[in-house]
Amino acid sequence: MRFRIYYDDTDAGGIVYHANYLKFCERARSELFFARGSTPAIDGGHFVVKHIVADFVKSAKLGDMLEVTHEILKLGGASLELKQEIWKDEEKLFSMTSTLVFVKDGKPARFSEKSAVIMKEMFGDI
Repeated sequence: MRFRIYYDDTDAGGIVYHANYLKFCERARSELFFARGSTPAIDGGHFVVKHIVADFVKSAKLGDMLEVTHEILKLGGASLELKQEIWKDEEKLFSMTSTLVFVKDGKPARFSEKSAVIMKEMFGDI
């Protein structure tokens, strides 16, 4: 997903506020579903973030054009581990690995066949 940094993404100095990198990754994950005619809320369930490891490499600034990339590291029966990076041209600015759990009725639930197909379409076979 490519996007531009706007004034409301930044602090008073024109530097992207740190929490916004997490928002950018969240939006990019949602866009993966939307691009396939689905939503992140599938089969009566949804994903929740269980764990995040984030590395802030370099700051983005007002007006920058950025891109979020995705790589699935592990796909379990009810969870997935996802690596996302934010790039400005050839320069990595941010890297995050997150564990997402599929939840129904407030409890972890195995992916349905439909969910598994969508995951494979988005990320390929693991």
